[in-house]
Amino acid sequence: MKLIGLTGGISTGKSTVSSLLAKQGLPIIDADKIAREIVEPGRKANQLIRQHFGDEVFLPDGYLDRPKLGQIIFQDPEKRQILNRCTHPYVRWEMAKQAFLYWLKGADVVIFDVPLLIESKLDRFMSTTVVVYCSDILQLQRLRKRDNLTEEQALQRMKSQMPISEKVEKADIVLDNSSDMKQLEIQVKNMVKKIKPSVFTWLFEYAGPPMGIALLSLFVKQYASVLLNIIVDSVASLK
Repeated sequence: MKLIGLTGGISTGKSTVSSLLAKQGLPIIDADKIAREIVEPGRKANQLIRQHFGDEVFLPDGYLDRPKLGQIIFQDPEKRQILNRCTHPYVRWEMAKQAFLYWLKGADVVIFDVPLLIESKLDRFMSTTVVVYCSDILQLQRLRKRDNLTEEQALQRMKSQMPISEKVEKADIVLDNSSDMKQLEIQVKNMVKKIKPSVFTWLFEYAGPPMGIALLSLFVKQYASVLLNIIVDSVASLK
């Protein structure tokens, strides 16, 4: 199974690309979605955040006050690292579980949609790293419009991440989201053609392990009694 890492900068269009890939039937492991789920009330990450940041970053119903927490971590790199330590282990564990389930189902490709793919060094485990790019000016404009931020607030959020130019240098495939949706869709379709393994490769390299496990289970179930009798007879002959 090929692991494809999808990343980009804030407001460069990574989520849009992820949606386009999902429409083409590719399985997506969404780190942002997982990160929201693992901090829900009652979860361990939720408790750790409360221990480190206090009750003031929580709403009365126990859910995170995301805007308030965002103000804190985007202004203080050290506190951002603390938050990452509270959440990243649980995010990675859930991502690994989902990937394993897709592998068992015989998926040929899985997309890891991870904003901090390169920063967290998860790109080392990917077959291909895809970066969604746009210019800094366009990124700033999109971010301000999307989140209704001042220029200072938007720049602060952009600076909290690795510069998009550095991510581009580490990419195997770059999708330029500086134009319109039609151009982006064309790039995504071309990318899918590149990353999809051939049927031969899928059968012998990616589907092989799940199929092997299934065949082994069937063999054991079918011949368990026969094997047991052989073992019993062998032990008896040694007496």
